[in-house]
Amino acid sequence: MEHQTPFSSVYNVLLAAARGRMEKIAIVHEGEAIGYALLLSRIEDVIARLSSLGIGKGDVFAVFGQNHPEQIYCYYAAAKIGAVFVPVNPNLTAPEVAYNFKHSGAKVLFFDDYVKEIARQAVPEDKLLPISELTAEPSIAEHPHARIDVEDDFIITYSSGTTGNQKAVVLDQRCQIGVAASLSTMWGVSDNDVTLVALPLGYIFGLSTAAATALSVGGTVVLLRRFHPRDVLEAFNTYSVTVYHGVPTMFSMMMEYCEQRDLSFDLSNSRLLICSGAPLPEAVSARFEAKFGKPLQNYYALTEVTPVFGRYYDDPTPLPAGAIGRAGPGVTVKIMNPDGTECELGEAGEAYVRGPSTVKRYAKDEAMTAAALQDGLFRTGDLVRQDKDGFYYIVGRIKDIIIRGGHNISPAEVEQTIISHPSVQDAAVVSVLDRIFGEVPIAFVVLRANTVLSPEELIAYLDQKLSDFKVPRTIYFESELPQGKTGKVDKKALKARAEDALAAA
Repeated sequence: MEHQTPFSSVYNVLLAAARGRMEKIAIVHEGEAIGYALLLSRIEDVIARLSSLGIGKGDVFAVFGQNHPEQIYCYYAAAKIGAVFVPVNPNLTAPEVAYNFKHSGAKVLFFDDYVKEIARQAVPEDKLLPISELTAEPSIAEHPHARIDVEDDFIITYSSGTTGNQKAVVLDQRCQIGVAASLSTMWGVSDNDVTLVALPLGYIFGLSTAAATALSVGGTVVLLRRFHPRDVLEAFNTYSVTVYHGVPTMFSMMMEYCEQRDLSFDLSNSRLLICSGAPLPEAVSARFEAKFGKPLQNYYALTEVTPVFGRYYDDPTPLPAGAIGRAGPGVTVKIMNPDGTECELGEAGEAYVRGPSTVKRYAKDEAMTAAALQDGLFRTGDLVRQDKDGFYYIVGRIKDIIIRGGHNISPAEVEQTIISHPSVQDAAVVSVLDRIFGEVPIAFVVLRANTVLSPEELIAYLDQKLSDFKVPRTIYFESELPQGKTGKVDKKALKARAEDALAAA
């Protein structure tokens, strides 16, 4: 059933939330408290600046930098005037930024001091403006709301692909209205919540899932310029944070920061600690709850489809071990066999999904769009099964599966088993070519502070818990795992490192 929306734009969702709350704090950033009235005023300032640059309905503009309230202003300004907003991840290289800018057709790139050298390498000088200029000249009047269609292009966000350049995911306003309504329903987000955002606003997870969902119901967003475990933990105490979103690496770093310094922080006010972006090992979740007294909530979504699976705040049913949750409000799921038939209940297959926010198309790539969408459902590439009670389990990722001598190995399963060892902080498993078995798993492991563990001891531990063909026989110990631009473990870098090490052996 097509998702219906009573709102004519994303901006009008914010306007409805602001009514009756004009003096309430909407955003806190680096000591500045921005009320809803001031938020609406600054959106008008941004519209005035965009208009002075000739940016209006259908025009594309980009913002590149660490987290600032300006990205949020731009999100709503674009919605009001019918422009297309391109949020750019601050961790990208100059060639990647240049590709995003040119491919999207952006007229201008706003940037901050953190990325100014990369911005100047990537984009012509006459297309560059400091992000501070967005609100430098206060608007003298409120701008009329453009006549727009909620199915017009609204966001182009670039998602890392398995090969080549990034995928240009196009989302419309209907998507963004729907995702805020769905997530606030699933998680019970209200105007009583204080949501801490340390995820990059250059991605939908930080910009839409965290920040815009909180503002859509009149809540407060505490915005950090970037993630640092100390800053996040201190913010919990300073602002009585109730909702926080992160990737598994962030939660691991928060634990490690406290353990190495013998520190403790009070997270008692928090009611939702949402973990997404990569598989959450059960051992990490258990350690976090033991350390801070609060559970982590697994959540599954994609840049292309949000939400998909999660835990409903008012569901009294205990989450079964290994489950990620139920289908979110407004979500359709089909689990398919490779031959195109639907799987039986309990059988694992590829998840085809449609959510309140579903990719409209990949910009300028009809072939990729056609391959990704089938009968309105998005092919996730993830292996999923459903139990009789409606809970879903992520079994593995089709492209990540390691085939060793005809046996399928899920790296996520092996990683979770490695992390269950009491001396292990984090782990990543990749494949390398093998002349006998075709592929074999290799493990990179980070030990917890003040622990000692040999490869032989870890392999012996894994031999007791995994089938022989799943156990990595080569283990590298690292001080930390490399992170990609989205904060996830950079497995491409690890795979290259493993191949170089084996070639040199």
